[in-house]
Amino acid sequence: MSRLIRGDDDKSASADDDHAPLLLPLSNAAVVSHLKACQGLAASHSQDAFREYLKVLDDALTIEIEGAKSNQEASELQEVQRLFRLNREELERYFCGYLSEGFVKFKKRELQTSVGGVGEGDTLSLVDNEDLEETIAISSIAQRADSFFAEPLWALNQRFAVLNGGEHVTEASNPASPIQFCESLRKALRLLSLDPSVKQLAYRVYDDQLIKTIQDISEDINRYLKQEGVLPHLKYSAPSGHAPASSLRREDDGVSQEASFDGAGGSALPDPNLPPEEYQSSLLHAIRGLQNQLVPSASASASASAGGSLPPGGVMVSPDDLLGALRALQVPGAEANLGRQGQVVPLDVSEIVDRLHAQLKSEEKDGAVDKSDMQTIDLVGMLFEYMLNDENLPNSIKALLSYLHTPFLKIAFIDPGFFEQAEHPARVLLNSLAEAGARWVSDDGSAQYDMYSKIKDIVDRILQEFDNDVKIITELLLEFSSYTKNIIRRQELMEKRATEKAQGEEKLREVKLKVNDEVRSRTEDRELPSAVLLFLLQPWSDYLSFALLRYGDKSDRWGKALAIVDDVLWCVEPKESAADKTRQLEIHDDLIAAIEAGFETIGYDQLKGNKLVDALSALIKLAMQSKKAEPAPAPMRDKLERIAAEKAGTKELRQEDCSPEEAQMVESLKMIEFGTWFEFEGGKRLKVAWYNARTSHYMLVDQMGKRVDMLSGLSLARQMISGKAKIISGSSKPFFERALENIFQKLNEKAESIKPGEENVVS
Repeated sequence: MSRLIRGDDDKSASADDDHAPLLLPLSNAAVVSHLKACQGLAASHSQDAFREYLKVLDDALTIEIEGAKSNQEASELQEVQRLFRLNREELERYFCGYLSEGFVKFKKRELQTSVGGVGEGDTLSLVDNEDLEETIAISSIAQRADSFFAEPLWALNQRFAVLNGGEHVTEASNPASPIQFCESLRKALRLLSLDPSVKQLAYRVYDDQLIKTIQDISEDINRYLKQEGVLPHLKYSAPSGHAPASSLRREDDGVSQEASFDGAGGSALPDPNLPPEEYQSSLLHAIRGLQNQLVPSASASASASAGGSLPPGGVMVSPDDLLGALRALQVPGAEANLGRQGQVVPLDVSEIVDRLHAQLKSEEKDGAVDKSDMQTIDLVGMLFEYMLNDENLPNSIKALLSYLHTPFLKIAFIDPGFFEQAEHPARVLLNSLAEAGARWVSDDGSAQYDMYSKIKDIVDRILQEFDNDVKIITELLLEFSSYTKNIIRRQELMEKRATEKAQGEEKLREVKLKVNDEVRSRTEDRELPSAVLLFLLQPWSDYLSFALLRYGDKSDRWGKALAIVDDVLWCVEPKESAADKTRQLEIHDDLIAAIEAGFETIGYDQLKGNKLVDALSALIKLAMQSKKAEPAPAPMRDKLERIAAEKAGTKELRQEDCSPEEAQMVESLKMIEFGTWFEFEGGKRLKVAWYNARTSHYMLVDQMGKRVDMLSGLSLARQMISGKAKIISGSSKPFFERALENIFQKLNEKAESIKPGEENVVS
């Protein structure tokens, strides 16, 4: 499994290359040499650490065996222990091999390790739930290690970026980051067929072992690269509980490693085509740069936060003070305010921020919040302000989720990964709650699958149980994800059945429309007796529909059924020539027999059928005598044609009744995609699950996937124009990513509006 990094040539790197200056690109040979050395250090440490890990795991299994509740459970655990012992060397080889392979992928710029998506793929099964548990376990381990070693890991990212040609390196693309070790373990454990509970035990044991491994490896690799001249002057100033992205500086010039913004003016939006995690990381990097531009000095930040300038000798508020103030704001009884749907009053985020400032001022005389801490407070505030203005979310869900502001602000200070990592459990949970609220809760007070109560329970538990341990967030994420997965599966099955049924109905509608058009095209502008109109527009139209639906429009059966229409219309017309009368007589019996056979095929009422056949026969005989039957009265004809049109599903409103505005809206609606949500008068939300372009009908389902209506394009257009319906602007992007984009755009607009030389403070 182990793979070595190979350069494009066999030449050794020169001394100058090995000690390249900070901004001088390294030669390929120097990069390969450095990566081989780093790979060797990682392999050496990880091999020893993995052997120790297997010993500790063996001891943990022994404890589990001794505490087993039954002989069967003990026997199963003994078999697992035996498997681990038999495969020690193979597991070690695979683990170290996967880890070394990460350095090879890094050299090729192919390394982008993801923790794994919640709900990847289209299938929903028990396997998915096991995979979800494994993903969350790995995410928690990696997050803890990332937080614990923020300084050396950030330094590694910077130094590996030099080896990467200057391109940005994150934990996902850093071959020595915690996630690489966790993913290598995940892959190695696939060698054995393990029960989910055993996997969870294996990850719990590894959680403790990884800390020591990361410490040794990150220190050794940083030391080696520093000695080799790769960013030798990086200096880390201790962060105050938030992400340390701005804390590494070069000693020689003191320039921050963040993106710099000189003077006024905005910044370009990061490339949306980047991988999701990298794109969100770039967005956050740009937002922090804009915050630095808009709040250029610590004193300005202090003024903004404390309501005045920081006097000489003023005291900066410590991280512990911040968390203490936040703890005071998270009132234990706050969950009591969360009543039934429609009764919850949204939390005033700006008021909470003001109270936070007041709390800090009261605890620390002349206290001021550090600039970077203030930026974190502002960023969380802007995140929840976006949520309260997101039209994709029902008002009841906005109100409910607004109470997570203070707990999530605490998380932002406690855990650096909250803003830095797209797969952070708190971010994934917030995304999941927002998506579930938009999907299954309506503004009209209805909620499918009791989703409002479920989201309320999650919010209640966070308010009551969350203090400084983010483990509760991970547990709630796992619980909520399992709950929604089962719902999604049920909803998709119901929606699929509804769509299949609608497609069948629409196919029948199309058939009836075609039949009605065929009959109308032959009867228009012709005066016909009542019996003929009744025959063509009712029973024979049903037979034509049967023939078309069963055999198709290219079939002999369909052709003969239409020929009978033409023959009946020809036969009931008075004839003058002897030849025409002779032909009428010749086809009479066959025509009547064919009509009777058709009636029998569709199960038409025998008594009504006999009366119609007798009436048609009498009309044909009258025509043979060159006599014309009395045409149907206009009211009767209109009634028969209207009944036939309604039965066929023809639009009641003709095109000429459609105004230019309505016609334009109908055309616009043809461009919408399946899955588009509409909100109707009263707050009811329905989704377009299927659209028939030929008949211009839209199938609308509710939040359970149950069919509610089949609307014509014109009817839907008129409701939109009158304001009774509107499209809810949805997005496939997760809530957090949409929020970051919105925050970036607002800050960027503010930055662009600043005149050169002006200073501004984020409000």
